[in-house]
Amino acid sequence: MNPTRAEYAVVACAETWRGDGEVLAAPMGLIPSLGARLARLTFAPDLLLTDGEALLLDAAGEVEGWLPYRQHLALVTGGRRHVMMGASQLDRYGNQNISCIGDWHRPTRQLLGVRGAPVNTLNNPTSYWVPRHSPRVFVERVDMVCGVGHDRAAAAGPSATRFHDVRRVVSDLGVFDFETADRTMRVRSLHPGVSPAALQEATGFPLPAPADPPRTREPGAAELRLIRTVLDPEGLREREVRA
Repeated sequence: MNPTRAEYAVVACAETWRGDGEVLAAPMGLIPSLGARLARLTFAPDLLLTDGEALLLDAAGEVEGWLPYRQHLALVTGGRRHVMMGASQLDRYGNQNISCIGDWHRPTRQLLGVRGAPVNTLNNPTSYWVPRHSPRVFVERVDMVCGVGHDRAAAAGPSATRFHDVRRVVSDLGVFDFETADRTMRVRSLHPGVSPAALQEATGFPLPAPADPPRTREPGAAELRLIRTVLDPEGLREREVRA
């Protein structure tokens, strides 16, 4: 069976940790978690995985070490963690909102709250996973800044930019980075079957793509076997990413 869109997304998430070395992966959500575990089993054997409370785990979920939350936070502030967060809103500079929709004084929707997003984005590498790429998520301007984007960090000065590192965005349509002169979002690759026109229609700000854009790396046979038989034999990934 050919790889599904969900399996392309798992591999794209795994690739965000390529070359990181011995850092703590902090994936939030099913697809990022599968990606982190896949990376650990294949090209990133030094990657550290945690249960989010007090333990280090291997890719199979077996305990391999102790990581109390105090030490977890030390890794955050010391830049030894690469987190992949979600986003209710995300703009072209990588500013993220997970707190509220609408005017801050009278919001129309209450969300998770700011939580640890500012500390994450100002202290350790940060990427994002968006399972439903739409103009409601990819917006011209976020209603509230939780995770700090490139323009906001630059405006705040060296204290904010010293360790600021918003790297990648993976969605169900493609992979994006900020490796442009003005540090705005660009297309790194599109998943198979996604056209530049469909991408732009699903994005609330200009996001130009080449007429023949690069395609997201296809999962290899060994990676597909791991995803389907070891990491997610129940196929939960297909519920998160539509075909």
